[in-house]
Amino acid sequence: QVQLVESGGGLVQAGDSLRLSCAASGRTFSSSTMGWFRQAPGKEREFVTSITWNGGSTYYADSVKGRFTVSRDNAKNTVYLQMNSLKPEDTAIYYCVQQARSIWSNWGQGTQVTVSS
Repeated sequence: QVQLVESGGGLVQAGDSLRLSCAASGRTFSSSTMGWFRQAPGKEREFVTSITWNGGSTYYADSVKGRFTVSRDNAKNTVYLQMNSLKPEDTAIYYCVQQARSIWSNWGQGTQVTVSS
């Protein structure tokens, strides 16, 4: 099973940018759709974005469209989430996840993003 390790979270001010990384081990990464979800305190985990195996298609939640960009480098087994114009409501734990048979099935441990106003 692919192991996923997120990094790049931190404390920033509103309007700042952050780039999250998700490093994967294992051979199935390059053939998998990958995604980012987030979970804010007291709320359910929600979809943020996804990217197909070759980067040909990406999808975004309306709340982040135009501010966040997902990308991947299959040679490095890494998927990225560039987050610009961050808002306090973006504060959450961000999870990287691998899709298998159309199911989000393999999750990283998460990285905390905190945006102060």
